Amino acid sequence: MAQAKENTTAHVSEPIELDTPIQRGDTTIEQITLRKPASGELRGVNLADVLQMQTDALIKLIPRLSNPSLTEHEVRQMDPADLVQCGGEIAGFLLTKRARGEAA
Repeated sequence: MAQAKENTTAHVSEPIELDTPIQRGDTTIEQITLRKPASGELRGVNLADVLQMQTDALIKLIPRLSNPSLTEHEVRQMDPADLVQCGGEIAGFLLTKRARGEAA
C-alpha cells in the first residue's frame, strides 16, 4: 500500500508558489499544484512543444492539469517566471523514470 501512495504522490507536483499571485474575484491564488497528464489530456498539443515549453502548448495544457483549475485566460495573464516554472514541472512529468534517474 505504501508503494501505491508513492506512485500517487509522484503524479502530483509539490506546490508551486506563484511569484505573481492570480486574482480571481475575491480569491487570490498564491500557489497551485500540477498533476501528471493522462494521454488523453495531451490531445491537441505537440509533445515536442510541451517539452520545449512553447507558450501556446503550456497555455492549453496548464488549465487541464492545475489545482485549483486555472482558465486559459488566467494562464495567458500569468507572470512569465510562473509559466516557466509550471512548464518545467509538466516537462518533468513526461520523462521516463530512467531519464529522471529514478529506479524503475
